[in-house]
Amino acid sequence: MKSRRTMVLLLALPAMSLLAGAQSLVNGEDSSGIVVNPTSAPPDLMYTRPTQRTKLRNYAFDAFGPYPIAGAAFAAGVGQAYNTPPEWKQGAEGFGKRIGSDFGIAAVSTTTRYGLAQAFKEDTLYYRCECKGVIPRLRHAVISTLTARRGQDGHIVFSFPALVAPYAGSMTAVYAWYPGRYNGKDALRMGNYTMLGYVGGNSALEFLYSGPHSLLHRMHLNNGHGAPNPGSNP
Repeated sequence: MKSRRTMVLLLALPAMSLLAGAQSLVNGEDSSGIVVNPTSAPPDLMYTRPTQRTKLRNYAFDAFGPYPIAGAAFAAGVGQAYNTPPEWKQGAEGFGKRIGSDFGIAAVSTTTRYGLAQAFKEDTLYYRCECKGVIPRLRHAVISTLTARRGQDGHIVFSFPALVAPYAGSMTAVYAWYPGRYNGKDALRMGNYTMLGYVGGNSALEFLYSGPHSLLHRMHLNNGHGAPNPGSNP
């Protein structure tokens, strides 16, 4: 469906460990011969795990903020122009159904992503790449669509919540409020476009201005510069 292809434009929005200890500390002794109790390496200071309050604030912004509202309005306009689904017809009533549908899909997808991430103890916020160059940064944006950070060191892992979330929204729409002729295949296709929309959203977060006074800054309040990846240039 042509209107689903426009969702690319709509749904939109491992840390390196620091080594501790000096060379003079060998076998638990320093140069003066005084025994030193071994201590664990200090935590990575380049990654700050978001607090529950930060994650809740980001969830509210991602699910009910200006971006999903604007995206739903734009999607409804496209659907109105193409009369999709035709069962909803035209006029104010048809537009209302379409904007409600698109906003609902985005809200369910976002809720699923944040809810499952909480269960899996993952950090799904987007972190800008510390690398340089368009291609490396674009690759980082694409890969981040299906990855998250876990643990106090923020190491990168494959994210099941990020994979499931786009299809949760489209499945809910198909079986809850879409016309009866739609089925699981349509939901999978719509979910694919939602996933592409996440890629577009990550690319926007990566390349668009996100200074302290921008709305994009609200998408990753805990670390405005992002945590570095292996091989990145600080």
